[in-house]
Parts: sequence; structure tokens; C-alpha cells
Amino acid sequence: MLVALYAFSLLAGALFLHPYISYPLSLRLMRARPVRGCNADAPRPSASLLFSAYNEERALPTKLDNLEAIKKLHPDLEILGYSDMSTDGTLALLESRPELLRVIPTTERTGKATGMRHMVAQARGEICIFTDANVLLAPESVGVLLDYFRDPAIGAVSGTLHYINAEEGATAQVGGLYWRLEETIKALESRCGSMMGADGAIFATRRALYPEVPPHLLDDMIASMSVLLHGKRLISAREVIAYERTTTDPVDEFRRKRRIACRSYASYLHLWPQLAKQFSLTDRYKFISHKWLRWMGAPLALLAAGSLSAALWLDRRPDLLIALWGAPALVLLGAALKVRPCVMVVEIAAAIWASFLGVIDAWRGRTYQTWAPAKSRD
Repeated sequence: MLVALYAFSLLAGALFLHPYISYPLSLRLMRARPVRGCNADAPRPSASLLFSAYNEERALPTKLDNLEAIKKLHPDLEILGYSDMSTDGTLALLESRPELLRVIPTTERTGKATGMRHMVAQARGEICIFTDANVLLAPESVGVLLDYFRDPAIGAVSGTLHYINAEEGATAQVGGLYWRLEETIKALESRCGSMMGADGAIFATRRALYPEVPPHLLDDMIASMSVLLHGKRLISAREVIAYERTTTDPVDEFRRKRRIACRSYASYLHLWPQLAKQFSLTDRYKFISHKWLRWMGAPLALLAAGSLSAALWLDRRPDLLIALWGAPALVLLGAALKVRPCVMVVEIAAAIWASFLGVIDAWRGRTYQTWAPAKSRD
């Protein structure tokens, strides 16, 4: 019994840490599948850049300047914007630049997924480039992004997102640290096949492969992962760079993590029957490691701590048991006193807990079709 409890706590702890430590290490050991060099004789495909906005009045002037810089380098690029029944000046700002972009109208608030679907239906480019209203794209990245699609094996390409305020407080620091790890893992997944989903800040897919996305699900996850159903690759392009401000409010970040986890898990439930038929053993390993074990991080941590506590109690080691449960109490005290390392540990724990709450939301049938942007993004 005692040995079994120690073994179980070790296993649960290893599974908890796997997505962040042993999984990226294991990806380095897999056989590389290089992307074929771009065929210089093949024409660069036409493209449409799409973004949806809701109450982004303060972010849009900088966004429009960025789009203008992109358009100067790529005059044939079609740009489409969608205002999801914004209550501020978002729509007026979009409509003020008819020479730069085309506004897709709406008569009701539908959410981002529906807005993207409307824009894809009216886009004329062979490649649809998806981004957010508060994200800035390095203008030279568009050409690099499109060049990847000269390879017919590529179905979707994800760019690299950089947070420009990653040092503004513990919430932003933790978010920046998490995202740097995420980008590293995506690059390693891409190196040996395909990534397990793209981020909506910057990715592109072939318009002909864009699926029907239910309005309450995560459009970037479904649109990017669906290319695998057509035998195409989803890859990471480190040289395609986008910039965004992350939230500095821990409450906003907690809600965002919970919302994304709920929509992501619901999207997984929607996609899995099809993906299970298409996935190789390597893809299954990637998906379980990158997605599923992260969603289950909170219960795995509790199982590890609970079984270790039971083992220490039966082993008559009260000193270690007190240390095991005293450490979190000291961390919480340090966080209350604004000790930066303790605050960051609490932020990480909150993010893990928020993700699991999102999964519970998905199990209960809760949906997040619409939401307001975080205040710190304005």
C-alpha cells in the first residue's frame, strides 16, 4: 500500500510536469520532417487578411497604420474587417478607410467565429490570413508567410507572437513566460510533423480548407487543426512575427484562461471523432501531451499531493507532511506580501486552475460565444 501510494504520487506528478518538461525534450528526439524549400518558380498565392473587432476603438488607429504599412509592401493583399456590433467608434474607424479595407456588415452580435466565417465566405484570396484587432504584424512577414504555401503539402501556417509588455507586473511576466514556452513547443512539434493548433493572433490557412465552425467554439483551433483532416501539415513559422499587449490584470487573465480552455476543450470534443481517424500515433502523443494533460493539470497536481500526503502519513513522516503542506501556505503569505517570486507561483497555479474550470464549464455545456476585450488591451 505504501509503495503504491508513493508510486502513484510520482506518476501523477510526472504527468503534471510532462507537458512542460519531458514533452518538449521528447520532441527533440523525433525524426525531423523539414519543410520543402519554396519553389521559386511557383507563383505566390493571392491572400486576404481578416480580423474581427469588438469595442477596439483605442487599439484601431495603430492597427490601421500597421495595415497601411502592410498594404504598401503587398498592394494586392485584400483586407477585410468585421465589427461585431461594437458600441464604441470601432465601426466608424473601419468604415473611414475604404481604400484600405472592406468592412463586412452585421446586424447582430454573433461572436468572433461567426464573423470570421462571414469574412471567409466573401474573401477572394487563395490564402486567408487571420489576426486580431489588437495585434500588429511585422509588414515583411506577410510575404514570408505566403511563400510557405508554395509547398502543396502545407495547409496552414502559424506565426510567432511576442508580448510587448511582458515585464509589466507578475501577470504579464507569467503570461510572457508561458507563451515563450508555448512557441518553443509549437516549433518543435512543427519540426517533426504538425503543430497541435494555431493561435488566432496570427495564422493562415488555405481558404478551400476552411471548415464550418460552430459559433461557440474556438475558430483558430478548428480552422488550423482541420487541415490535418485533408492530409496537410500545420507548421510554425518563427520568422512570421506579430506583436500584442497582454493583460496585466490577474482577474482578466483568469477569466481569459477559463474562457479559452472551455472553448478549446469543446472544440476538441467537436473535432476528435474526425481527428481520431486521421491521427498517427505521433499525432495522438502530441495532442495528449500538449492539450489533454494541460487541461487536467489541476486534478493531476491534487492527486500527486494527496497520494504523497497519504503515503507520508502512513510512513509516519509528520515532518515531511508538514513541509509538504506548509510550503503552499508560505507561498500564499509571500504573495500577500507582494514578494514577486511568490506572486508568480500563485499566478501560475491560478492559470492551471482556470484551465480546469474551463474544462468543467465545457462538461456542463457552458459556452462563451461573445466577450469583451480585456481592459489592459485598450
